[in-house]
Amino acid sequence: MNAPLVLLVRLALSVTLTLAVTGPRLRAQTPSASDAGAVTRVPVTFTGGYGTDPRDHGRPVALIAAALGVPDSVFRDAFSRVHPADTGRGPTAAEAQSNKAALLSALAQHGVTNERLDAVSDYYRYDARRQKLWRNQPATANALVRGDAVVGYEVLRGGAGYTTPPVVTVPGHPEANAQAKLAFGPDFNRNGALAALLPAPASPAVK
Repeated sequence: MNAPLVLLVRLALSVTLTLAVTGPRLRAQTPSASDAGAVTRVPVTFTGGYGTDPRDHGRPVALIAAALGVPDSVFRDAFSRVHPADTGRGPTAAEAQSNKAALLSALAQHGVTNERLDAVSDYYRYDARRQKLWRNQPATANALVRGDAVVGYEVLRGGAGYTTPPVVTVPGHPEANAQAKLAFGPDFNRNGALAALLPAPASPAVK
């Protein structure tokens, strides 16, 4: 076999062995955000969530009652024995002591102690005249968007201090209609927190 032919055979064998070991080189591809299965997270917007019953005159009874471990109706009944100070001034020392005694006499039978009543009253103190809310922490959450549709939600931080479910909106998706579910309990940092975001039930078809 002449020299040029031997060189060609060796070159062919070298290429074959290289491909067998390493395989053909492929261009790396990054999945596009527009793929059908890709999910985009969109921060949702919460509006409101601090409403109160007209009977309570701005008092966050849902939070106070939960923190004390009693039903709302029990706290309302206890508070009906209190005589608030005149509008424009705070209660005198004697009025404050009398009101506290009235509250405690009704709540003590439900296991509420003087110390707990003080702690809850101080924590959820508010100024209705200045429209100043009680302590609260806003919630944060994302809508999970696939394609052009909202397919779910994830709560990042539940917050605290909500008394009514806030209105949920998803920027760019006016069709989204989620319902906020709240949780109440004795822990100040979790009382009135956003527990979940649930898709609103579909409206019944009009016949």
